[in-house]
Amino acid sequence: MTLVLGLTGGIATGKSTADKFFEEKNIPIVDCDEIAHNIMNVNKPAWKDIKEVFGEKYLNEDQTINRKKLGKLVFNDPTKMKILNEITHPRIFQEMESQIAQYKSEGYSLIIVDAPVLFESHSEKYYDKTLVISLPQDLQIKRLMARNNLTKEEALSRINSQMSLKEKEARATYVIENTGSVEDLYKKLNELLTKIKYEG
Repeated sequence: MTLVLGLTGGIATGKSTADKFFEEKNIPIVDCDEIAHNIMNVNKPAWKDIKEVFGEKYLNEDQTINRKKLGKLVFNDPTKMKILNEITHPRIFQEMESQIAQYKSEGYSLIIVDAPVLFESHSEKYYDKTLVISLPQDLQIKRLMARNNLTKEEALSRINSQMSLKEKEARATYVIENTGSVEDLYKKLNELLTKIKYEG
């Protein structure tokens, strides 16, 4: 029996650190951000749709998508975000399902799916259980500003473009508060693994 655990949170809440923890435990991870990145490579169907819908001004000189410019547009315009999601989400889910099936066939008992917009994209049906890595908003803003070199306004704009952490927490099977050190987060994740094994 394989358990598929959907991992999400907010921007800069510590999902990457959680990924690192699971990797060190040799637990396979399906990374939806990486899939999203790959499906937008030059001449892929999603790239063609983005070029057609948003225009060539969102391409770099080498024809790759200017993610920063496109990101700025969609993070500030929910309608444009919806259009981009309609182009990318079905293709992301298709590849995600394919990777999950592959890991299941290899006999893994636990598979992590790192899905930043898990609840926003209504993809709960793909997971047996869900985990939210959370933290208070003031700390989230501070971490995001430092990590991405953003102003407070830019950081808030990105945070507000996603569902609130409170709502994600209410929907999740498990919630871990990442307010301490990396060691603290690892300890909490270890406890969660024990809990999952016990429940399983």
